[in-house]
Amino acid sequence: MSYDNACKYLAEEYPADFVRWLLEIDTEEIQVLKTELTPEPIRADAVTFIQTANCLLHLEFQTLPYSTPPFSFRMLDYYVRLKRQYNCDIEQIVIFLQQTTSELARVDYYEDTNTRHRYRIIRLWEQNPALFLTNPGLLPFAPLTQADSPQTLLAQVAQQIAEIEAPTQQQDLSVCTGILAGLRFDTNLIQQLFRREIMRESAFYQVILAEGLEEGLQQGLQQGLQQGLQQGLQQGEATLVLRQLRRRLGSIPPEIEAQIQTLTTTQLEALAEALLDFTDVTALTTWLREQA
Repeated sequence: MSYDNACKYLAEEYPADFVRWLLEIDTEEIQVLKTELTPEPIRADAVTFIQTANCLLHLEFQTLPYSTPPFSFRMLDYYVRLKRQYNCDIEQIVIFLQQTTSELARVDYYEDTNTRHRYRIIRLWEQNPALFLTNPGLLPFAPLTQADSPQTLLAQVAQQIAEIEAPTQQQDLSVCTGILAGLRFDTNLIQQLFRREIMRESAFYQVILAEGLEEGLQQGLQQGLQQGLQQGLQQGEATLVLRQLRRRLGSIPPEIEAQIQTLTTTQLEALAEALLDFTDVTALTTWLREQA
């Protein structure tokens, strides 16, 4: 699932929380604007108009400190387009989600022969979690902030979300938190703290699922229809075999499941026949070792 989609969703769904955090302006007189910027369309992550201050808040979320073109140049490009389109003050902020030691995560300007453009940088792993824990729209970012015990912080966030009374809000925030927490925590821990059935009921989860399917189909077409079909068959076969194994053997260790996901369609078909003779997980691991 896309970290970018989760961040964009939160910025658009809870713009007042972001304005309160980043600009220290407490107001509801804000308007979420279109993120596609003319003339040659590019799409910003989030753009909000703060009416009381007559300014724009432009956010870009980064998991990695490098991109093509460099994000510093992109910030200049965004600024020029936003200035041309809205002609007001613009506050630009790059928010780094995943901890890194790269110096690029500290670059807050773009410089060229006759141009120097500045913007703000926020590294989530250096932020105090207190503010994030008191604003619903920022809650999914809290597990990525500074903490002596990150797992305790994640558990605290999970508990706060579980206490949210509005089902839709609880579901959507669970999905966003689960996605972003994947940048720092093991999948098994996340699944222990966030109930999968609640996340699946989220409308936002369904949107991400649909976008992922569409993106997968597009990639499959670009790489060749046949290859896309083969990948689909392999994934479907792996899902079916894992279901059969769980029914026969019970719980399957995550590392074994991951190994099964990498098997070819031919190997999966062979495993579907062989599993009828398995009596425990040891027999399964022995079979997999023989296939290596």
